[in-house]
Amino acid sequence: MRLRRFPAVLAVATALLGVPAAQAADYPNPGYVTGDTTAVHDPSMIRAADGSYLLYSTDQYLQIRRSTDRIHFTRIGSVFPNGAPWTAPFTDPANPGYLWAPDISFHNGRYYLYYAASTFGSRNSAIFLATSTTGLPGSWTNQGIVVQTSTSNDYNAIDPNLFVDSSGRWWLSFGSWWTGIKLIRLDPATGKRSTSDTALRGIAQRTGGTTAEEAPYIVQHGGYYYLFVSWDLCCQGTKSTYRVMVGRSTSITGPYTDRAGVRMTSGGGTQILASHGDVHGPGHVAVLHDTDADVLVYHYYYSDATPLTGKLGINLIGYDSAGWPYVY
Repeated sequence: MRLRRFPAVLAVATALLGVPAAQAADYPNPGYVTGDTTAVHDPSMIRAADGSYLLYSTDQYLQIRRSTDRIHFTRIGSVFPNGAPWTAPFTDPANPGYLWAPDISFHNGRYYLYYAASTFGSRNSAIFLATSTTGLPGSWTNQGIVVQTSTSNDYNAIDPNLFVDSSGRWWLSFGSWWTGIKLIRLDPATGKRSTSDTALRGIAQRTGGTTAEEAPYIVQHGGYYYLFVSWDLCCQGTKSTYRVMVGRSTSITGPYTDRAGVRMTSGGGTQILASHGDVHGPGHVAVLHDTDADVLVYHYYYSDATPLTGKLGINLIGYDSAGWPYVY
């Protein structure tokens, strides 16, 4: 693959002009990564206590990769090397270990991993929590179901993302298709759903002829909460139409609006990354607040010898003079 390094000059010029990167030039290609960077879907990354990076992704019992420089990644094992039988009621019997969308964070001396079990197109889904003191393969303890759905629900319990606000309140955003992205309160003592605030809040939903919206990720920057989501079709190889949209709010619970002021619950969203050149279907993002910048982690497909295999994408996030994020 011929992939460019981060175009820092473009980012600086864009920020000074207050123009979104997508209007100043084509979207940047993924930054250079190497090693075990293929067969990656729905990545989430954290900086470990020793300074290395741990990257988790959808796959058999959730794969873990490690890097010391955010460039070279080595697969070191899975979260559950001995299996995860508790997820069986929600997974495909022909492929029971295929678990989805891990979301990694560190709180109170422990790593928290929220992840989903489901099958394509189904609402028989559940989001689970596992915890670990090291984050390494085989060190994880199952803490059970956080939220689940069935065909009687008009939303879907997949694609979790934990956000802890400045007041110490824990929130979980999640969702896929149907009636869109939801937000619930969690109990910090357990990491499970709050019993005192049981509200199910809708924070984003497509309108018109499609409900294709999923994979929320909430980031705080300045005085705003930013909600990143993925629109359209994932997991179709180079035919994927995934693209990354964002809105923002002064409250964690919304309303989130796009650059034009349209609420995300009314189909709003500002596009910040989409297919370009040989890069197809970038999406399902996670954001790492690193020492040099906010780091955008995602998967995409490339027009090469393995067009059906997801690949790891890493770029940086900047904010223009109006406070809107762009990718560089």
